[in-house]
Amino acid sequence: MTSGKAIVLPIRYPRELLRAFGFEPVEIWGPPKVEGTLGGSHLQPYICSVVKNALSFLLEDGLDDAEIILVPHCCDSLQGLGSLLLDFIKPKQKVLTFYPPRNKTEAAKNFLIAEIERLWKELEEITGKSPSQQDLMRCILEEEMADRLTRELYMNRERIGLSSREFIELLRKREYLHPKEFAKEVQDKLKITKEKEEKVRLILSGVLPEPMEVLDEIDAAGGMIVTDDTSCLRRRLLQPGTSNRPFERMAERLLSAPPDPVLGCSLEERIAFLEKLIEESNAVGVIFYNVKFCEGEDFYYPQVAQWLKSRGIKTLKIEADISPPLPKQVSQRIRAFIESLGGRA
Repeated sequence: MTSGKAIVLPIRYPRELLRAFGFEPVEIWGPPKVEGTLGGSHLQPYICSVVKNALSFLLEDGLDDAEIILVPHCCDSLQGLGSLLLDFIKPKQKVLTFYPPRNKTEAAKNFLIAEIERLWKELEEITGKSPSQQDLMRCILEEEMADRLTRELYMNRERIGLSSREFIELLRKREYLHPKEFAKEVQDKLKITKEKEEKVRLILSGVLPEPMEVLDEIDAAGGMIVTDDTSCLRRRLLQPGTSNRPFERMAERLLSAPPDPVLGCSLEERIAFLEKLIEESNAVGVIFYNVKFCEGEDFYYPQVAQWLKSRGIKTLKIEADISPPLPKQVSQRIRAFIESLGGRA
C-alpha cells in the first residue's frame, strides 16, 4: 500500500504512522548543499540554515515528488516555517503539522495520543485509506526493531572499525530508508570485526554534523566519534513501547526519547544523559557542534560545559552553518583541540 513520499522536517514524529498509510518518510535536515538565499527572503535573518535551506529547496521545486510535507513543532523556527507554508506560501503538497509535548507527564502522554489521533484523521482524509490496527502495529514493531539494531550498532561501534563519517552516515540512513532496509545494512556491518585503533575518544553533541566534512577533520586529527548526543541521531533513539493500543504505544515511544534541549528538557536531564554517555564510551572530550542561531542548544551550554570541566572532560564549542565548505578556522580549532587531548600534531 503505497501513497508516495512524505517530506518530514526535524525532529520527532511518528514514523510508523506515516508508513501505515503507505508513505515513505524522507527527512529534510537542510539540506546542506542548497543555497539558502531564496528561503531567506521569506524569513528573519536570525533563522537557522536548517529552516532556510529547507524552504529554499521547496521553492526551487526540490520537493516536487512529495505528496505531503510534515512540519513538527520542535522549535520556534520550525513552527514559523509551518505557519508560512500553511498560510502564505502554500505549496502544492498538503502541509501537516505535529506538536510534541515539552515534558513527560501523564498529561503530556494524553496530549501526544490526541496529536497522533489528529494526524491519523488528516491522513485518512488525504489518502481515503484507514489502515487496520494490525497494519499499524506491524509498522510500530518494524521501527522498534530498527531502534534495537541502532542500539546494538552503538554498543559495537569500535569493533566494526568504521570511521567517524562512515559511522554517522550509516546511522543517518534512518532518515530515509525503510526500517527493514536499514536493518539489513546495520546487520551487515555488525558482522565485521576489526582491531581497535588508538584514537582520542570523543562525543559529538548538537543538532546535526553538517557539513559532514567536520567528521573527516576529526579523524584526520587522530580523533574518533565513539558516540553522539545529537538531535538527528542519539536523542531520537527510542525505547520499545509496552501498550497493545497502537496510538498509546507510539506515544510511549516518543516520550521515551533522550533529553533534547531543543525540545525543552531540564538541565538535570541533560547532565544525567551526558554522564551516561561518558561512562559507556570512556570519552575524554565533547565537541559541541552547533548550527548557527540554534538558541535551544546555546541556553544549556554554559552549565553543561562547567559540569564537564568538573569531571575532567574537555569541551570544544563550534558554531557553523550547515552548508559547505567547512570554514578553515573550524578545522584548525578541531585539530588543536584533539592535539591537546593527545591526538596528532
